[in-house]
Amino acid sequence: MKTLKPILTIALLIVTVVACNTSAKPEVKTIAIESSKPNITQTLDPNASYAKVEFNIKGMTCAVGCAKTIEKKMAKMEGVKSAKVDFDRQLAMVEFDEAKVTPGSLKEAVVNVSEMYKVQEIKTVDKFSTKTSTGLHKDCKADCKDENCIMKDKK
Repeated sequence: MKTLKPILTIALLIVTVVACNTSAKPEVKTIAIESSKPNITQTLDPNASYAKVEFNIKGMTCAVGCAKTIEKKMAKMEGVKSAKVDFDRQLAMVEFDEAKVTPGSLKEAVVNVSEMYKVQEIKTVDKFSTKTSTGLHKDCKADCKDENCIMKDKK
């Protein structure tokens, strides 16, 4: 029994050393991956007629989960140039190609995210509103004549 223990120990060491030296190094392969989604600037038609709409979204409970999810869903739609959802004002502002997107399809996209969201008061605008949740304009210049201008509140 005394000789069996040293023999087993030596055999175990030999197997360990031999096994470690014969292990092959992993093969590294480089694979070229094509993007399945083309760049958004390539899909927008510069000659298309773009419209801007604003609409209220009722039922949102948070800025990160609700508003950003809706914003991303609309932004991924073919023909949508830009989409912004302001959680504080419960307002969506979307610019889209009129030949590919309709206000109805935007409404459907919002409702498909969750049935708890309700789209109200869809209106076509020339320029997106810049009022903050307090009703004041956020992009006023120093010479702004608007009575609700933030610049005037700071004076």
